Amino acid sequence: MDPNIEKLRDVLKNNEDAVKGYGKAAENASEIGLKSYFQNKSKERLNFITSLRGALPHMDMGTGEIDGSTTGAVHRTWMDVKAFFSSGNDEAMLEEAIKGDRAAVSDYEKILGDGNLPPAAEEMIRQQMKWIKNDITEIKTMEDVR
Repeated sequence: MDPNIEKLRDVLKNNEDAVKGYGKAAENASEIGLKSYFQNKSKERLNFITSLRGALPHMDMGTGEIDGSTTGAVHRTWMDVKAFFSSGNDEAMLEEAIKGDRAAVSDYEKILGDGNLPPAAEEMIRQQMKWIKNDITEIKTMEDVR
């Protein structure tokens, strides 16, 4: 199997985890503005998935179901536990969002570093990585304000 297909599937799986992770953060956040922010980020990552699949119609990029990974499921459970035991749910959810986004950037950097991606996929991966890096900066700013 083409190693690029596997790497692109990993990026898709990471985005599935982000869709679910941001949804979990929205559930656990107490501030309405932060809940809305996390819900919007979940929708944005769903758009990332749709865009990647649309740019690669000739590659088998999955069924369209948002399953996520086992690692992502464990992380979301940890988010629930952390929210339960933390008096600062909102700050805890911001910290977890930063962790998830840093992992996503790492995956994006790996796939870009290996090269040999179809041009449409490479451009999309670069753009999405840029958005995620901007999200990390934005989340850090929100965390600093708290």
